[in-house]
Amino acid sequence: MGTVPDCLGRPQAEARELLQAVGLKFSEEITRPTRDFFQIDDSSLYVVRQLLLTDGTVHLTLAARMAKEVSFHGL
Repeated sequence: MGTVPDCLGRPQAEARELLQAVGLKFSEEITRPTRDFFQIDDSSLYVVRQLLLTDGTVHLTLAARMAKEVSFHGL
């Protein structure tokens, strides 16, 4: 087992590549906002929490980025 890379703030695909490159097992969970006031982009997940479990598995918590939106006046 290799050194655990820092995946915090990285896109999901990049975090997966880093962990696979050093041969670490990992699990993922997706967190969602409790309210739907702001639109989110479910296709753009990134790591918001990283935890090394006692069995050596790296557990990643993923969140969706906020969707880009343009106001009525374009500002």
